[in-house]
Amino acid sequence: MTLAPILDRWRLTALVVSALMLAIAHGFQTFGGYQPCTLCLRQREVYWVAGTLALGFMILVRLPAGARLRQLSCWILGLAFLVGCGIAVYHAGAEWKFWPGPSICSSAGGSGVSAQAMQALLNGAKIRPPACDQAAWVFAGLSMAGWNAVASLGLAVLSAAAALRERSKP
Repeated sequence: MTLAPILDRWRLTALVVSALMLAIAHGFQTFGGYQPCTLCLRQREVYWVAGTLALGFMILVRLPAGARLRQLSCWILGLAFLVGCGIAVYHAGAEWKFWPGPSICSSAGGSGVSAQAMQALLNGAKIRPPACDQAAWVFAGLSMAGWNAVASLGLAVLSAAAALRERSKP
């Protein structure tokens, strides 16, 4: 399988993948009951930014002077995904106790609290918000943050490949 069709439409691919990653995160939250911690939310913000950039670049490169920005747009998307990888590595490292997480690391509140949790709070139960230094879900030895680091790094590499491919176009 060749990556050429994906790299030739990298801005669209980055938009779709960003939306898919956000959908997966929201699915874990909504259907799996995994409430996000502060670093989880920061990782989501990167995908919101990358998706917005990708959409803007899709429009920009179609303008008369936009062709010269095709390569730069891929590099900028790659930088966004590298930032996401850095946040995810930091989060995974905090989960595995390689380094301390942020001193204030709890759920954002309102939108992250379920109706059951609100009722339990009203009934006097003590609910501990999600902590950045505890992996809520692990698969094949990697937490969600670890898998996000792998995905973000892969997206950054593909962004660089797309940028180099744009450079070789006439």
